[in-house]
Amino acid sequence: MKITPEKIFFSPELQAEIKDKFYYVNEDYLGRPRQFFENSGGSLRLKAAVEEKARLERIPDCPERVHDTSMMLKQVKADGIRDIMEVIFGAKPGSGALVTELTSSQVMFQIVRTIMENAPGTNAVTTSVEHPSAHDSVELYCKRTGKEFRVAQANPATGGVDLEEILRLVDKDTALLSVMSASNISGYIFDMEEIVREVRKINPDIYIVSDAVQHMPHGVLDVEKLKLDGCNFAPYKAFGIRGCGYGYVSDRVARMEHHKLLAKPEKEWELGTFPHPNFAAMTAVVDYVCWLGSHFTEATDRRALFVEGMDRIHLQEHSLLLHMMEGTEAVPGLRHIPGVKVCLDSADDLDRDLISAIDFPNADLTQVVADYYKRGITVFERIPSSLYSKRIVESLGLYHGVIRVSPLHCHDTGDIDQFLKVTAEIAKKYA
Repeated sequence: MKITPEKIFFSPELQAEIKDKFYYVNEDYLGRPRQFFENSGGSLRLKAAVEEKARLERIPDCPERVHDTSMMLKQVKADGIRDIMEVIFGAKPGSGALVTELTSSQVMFQIVRTIMENAPGTNAVTTSVEHPSAHDSVELYCKRTGKEFRVAQANPATGGVDLEEILRLVDKDTALLSVMSASNISGYIFDMEEIVREVRKINPDIYIVSDAVQHMPHGVLDVEKLKLDGCNFAPYKAFGIRGCGYGYVSDRVARMEHHKLLAKPEKEWELGTFPHPNFAAMTAVVDYVCWLGSHFTEATDRRALFVEGMDRIHLQEHSLLLHMMEGTEAVPGLRHIPGVKVCLDSADDLDRDLISAIDFPNADLTQVVADYYKRGITVFERIPSSLYSKRIVESLGLYHGVIRVSPLHCHDTGDIDQFLKVTAEIAKKYA
């Protein structure tokens, strides 16, 4: 669902219901008033996901047995895998394989390693704005397999990477292209459909993977439509729990030689027993998004409900982004607060996730983050001294760094206005 000129918000009644389904939306765990605008670092938790995880963690039984409790746990796992593969990733039933690790970064390294060790070609391409897990895994396995490492450079005007820059580096000998679904600094959403289509005109056999950790909580994934060979997401950034990361690999990657027990089927990527409470938590997340979607469609298919729910989340969040940029006559937006510089500002022209990168040019940004926290706002600095940020912010020309502001769809305009008022106070301090 693309952006629209008008702002489209949830009704006040639905917004109240949504807020009530999350922990600590407007206060921290000590009960202090607080706006958590750091969801790109780990989103607010859905109550049902946490509760399902806790409920099933009490059970000691092994799922690989034949009694009734074990059979129940097997069904929890089957339901969770179906929800991840078919509902979230959009894969066809039975196609591809699920990859699980403790983190989504480990998932990305596993996928990239398998492709790079098995795919023909002399080079691999990624972009300068990738998360280190995607960028560094490609660089590492280029070194190990003797392939040339190529990096498409960012466009500082948009916060993304131009298609032409990617196509310039891809050729008939490119084994792998890794492009994130959306930037975790600018919120820029990559047009993966166009990228995949144009890249495969150059090399029909190329393997393409996409880091969707940033985008999955804010928009729809569709590995089947895009014909991706790999994709990943992190539940803790998508209303869920920590301690697990999930990935999809296509059939042709799933059959490559990879880490597995030798007696297992060719497409099996499970090592050990995946924890059933984690799958239950993901099913709770999917249930929530489907519940949200049911307010706007008569569909009953689970994937259709999920897609509608995510589309509505995206509309709500882009409307909040526009409100954060412009504000109102009573509460000026970021673009109109003296002393605040809005970086990578393309919210009116481009479809973007709900992230804003701002700078206080006269201030130490780590201190500014502390100033926000004292005033009840949690945000985060992305600065060159951080190993996670240096390459990305410098490739975008942001040598002073930025403060990343990342609310969630459960926030409303009142929450945004409170943030804007605090921003104006802090800006005066450093004027």
